[in-house]
Amino acid sequence: MLRILIRRSRDVSYLSGDRAEELDDVRDGPASWWLRGVGDPQRPDDVARVLSTSHRSAVVGYDVIVAAPRPISVLVAIEPEHAGAIVAAHRRAVAGSLEYLEERAVVVRDRRGGDDLDLAGRWSHVVGFTHGVNRHGEPHLHDHVLVGARPVGALNVLDSRALFAHAGAADALYRCALRAEVRRTTPFVPWRSFEGVEHVDGLDEGYRVLWGGHHADRGEKRRWSRHDALSAWASDLARFETYGARLAPSRGADVLSEHAFAAAFEGRDQVARRHVVAAWANAATFGRDVASVAASVDHWYPQLRDSRGIRETLLGVREARMIEVTRERGPRPLDVGDLDQWRQRSLTRSRDSPERSR
Repeated sequence: MLRILIRRSRDVSYLSGDRAEELDDVRDGPASWWLRGVGDPQRPDDVARVLSTSHRSAVVGYDVIVAAPRPISVLVAIEPEHAGAIVAAHRRAVAGSLEYLEERAVVVRDRRGGDDLDLAGRWSHVVGFTHGVNRHGEPHLHDHVLVGARPVGALNVLDSRALFAHAGAADALYRCALRAEVRRTTPFVPWRSFEGVEHVDGLDEGYRVLWGGHHADRGEKRRWSRHDALSAWASDLARFETYGARLAPSRGADVLSEHAFAAAFEGRDQVARRHVVAAWANAATFGRDVASVAASVDHWYPQLRDSRGIRETLLGVREARMIEVTRERGPRPLDVGDLDQWRQRSLTRSRDSPERSR
């Protein structure tokens, strides 16, 4: 889940003062890390430089909170041998998601001759803080990523409407990349159901019940040592009850779930690139990296290639779904490098199949 919070204060002590020791010896290095920037990410003064703004704006930046799906956080708690690889996969997925936001959502409005133009922007510094628990001590792998309100070299702050409009696509890309990275670097197989629920193959649903993350009170902020976190998790696990596991599909690792993709546009009149990106990422059952998703979207929807901000080129729902193509040739491959093989396979199937009118 990805959320964006507006920041109006340069006080970063809430984040820089929390060393997130619950992930000591699991996370590579300290809680704070530069996605882009120089300096010591553990020094509040260095971190505060990320939050840049203009003289006219009270907004100094944004806190982009990127949280792993519950089953992935559970793995960090119950699979210590692979916890480090999972946290590293999370950070790579976070970086990919922020790259998307910067490419498509960081724009500055410029009004010339009565027209509104969206000028592409770039953040000078981006810093993240990786944590492993929520306020109640439950496993909750997440990052707070701080970015500035004014892109480097710009006179004005970025258009926040674009940032919030693209948050859904950035979230889908994060989870898509995380599924792929965890599958690539660990023995576990994360997957996403047609209903939009994130699972790990064979992981009992009882963990989702045990550590559901839903509480009547918000809880107090506290510092967790690694020992405290492990003790709390061990105590919680004494109450664990099995509910049964959801098994991953046996097919569909290399092709798009076309039904899930098409269903994502239900209720829309028009579709922008950000909607296609989110639908594609969510319909990649076992995930793909961010660059692969972008390459596929640009291949199938070249008219949307240069879209950014909130004034994106729009498609009709039927054009976005491409049902005629998939009905004739089958599900599209997730990697553009597999297109030739897909076309050949579909031509063979077309020659061998009976007439469709019968």
